[in-house]
Amino acid sequence: MAAGFNKVILMGNLTRDPELRYTPQGTAVADLGLAVNTVRGGRGTEKKEDTLFIDVTVWDKTAEICSEYLTKGRQVLIEGRMVQDEWEDRDSGQKRRKIKVVAQNVQFVGGSGSSSSGSQRTTAPSSRPSPKEEPPLDDFSGGDDIPF
Repeated sequence: MAAGFNKVILMGNLTRDPELRYTPQGTAVADLGLAVNTVRGGRGTEKKEDTLFIDVTVWDKTAEICSEYLTKGRQVLIEGRMVQDEWEDRDSGQKRRKIKVVAQNVQFVGGSGSSSSGSQRTTAPSSRPSPKEEPPLDDFSGGDDIPF
């Protein structure tokens, strides 16, 4: 039997500013809230918009970059994989589960406001390299020149 395939690609708007924290080992982790809108309906029917709210976790240097450059309302494209968190409810003792996305790539879509345009991309490394081996990330120093 073939192994499963777990890949998601989502584009939406951030519902809050990224929340950056660090593990005891010093690894950066950012939590994002993403709202993805879908319009349903065809000819002769009333169109209806549905919104799906998704929690996204971003790791390492990408988490730091997201925390620095992203704000509530910003449009992003997320590539990643789904994971399931499982915990026991403190009040009822029942097991709870929630599916979220762990981002492997984050692409900033559009500008940070009405004054700039274009997109910027940052890629989360698949494994944490030592600081000497870290691949260079895109230059996020600003401006309208996009290096790709």
